[in-house]
Amino acid sequence: MLDTLTSPTEINGIGVPDSRLGRAITEFIRDTESELLFNHSSRVFFFGALAGQQRGLSVNHELLYAAAMFHDVGLMPSHASADLRFEVDGANAARDFLHSYGVDPSDIEKVWTGIALHTTPGVPEFMHPVVALTTAGVEMDVLGLTYGQYPEEIREAVVAAFPRTPHFKEDIIQAFYDGIEHKPHTTFGNVKADVLADKDAGYRRDNFCSVIRCSHWVS
Repeated sequence: MLDTLTSPTEINGIGVPDSRLGRAITEFIRDTESELLFNHSSRVFFFGALAGQQRGLSVNHELLYAAAMFHDVGLMPSHASADLRFEVDGANAARDFLHSYGVDPSDIEKVWTGIALHTTPGVPEFMHPVVALTTAGVEMDVLGLTYGQYPEEIREAVVAAFPRTPHFKEDIIQAFYDGIEHKPHTTFGNVKADVLADKDAGYRRDNFCSVIRCSHWVS
């Protein structure tokens, strides 16, 4: 069982990193993302950090905060490319931001990877804690996969600090769609293809077997 709550902004001993970099990340994401995505990303950080406690993982909370807060930046028009997966756009934005603050390249790589792989199930959990816990936070807040592993008072504290909208499930699906509808080809082999299929009756997803059969190889 997790410890009791200590304050509205500190949950089970975890708080938003109160450092120069942490404050800069908060300011940048608050100015860049919608309130929906800002609160979602904040919850991803807390759920990811709490998962780290549960799993006995040691993780740099500053790096985890960077990965969690930047993981959906690629959905925003200001950071969306025409031809890259939105996850890569977000990872690139985080890389550039962290580089400007003199973060060690090896640490930047951890954050980049955590963001780039956060929609690739079955892989991040075996990687560095920054990578694994970014996905853990996303899977909890969006999919609720580990909902029962968090005590009710912990879940309520996270949501009280960073509220879910009354229709968050549909709101987040819409936010995903709005961020990727202009580049459907980037969802090939990606869970976000399901978002396009749900929202666009005319969408036809690429087929892996068809790609193989239509290649230039004779056999």
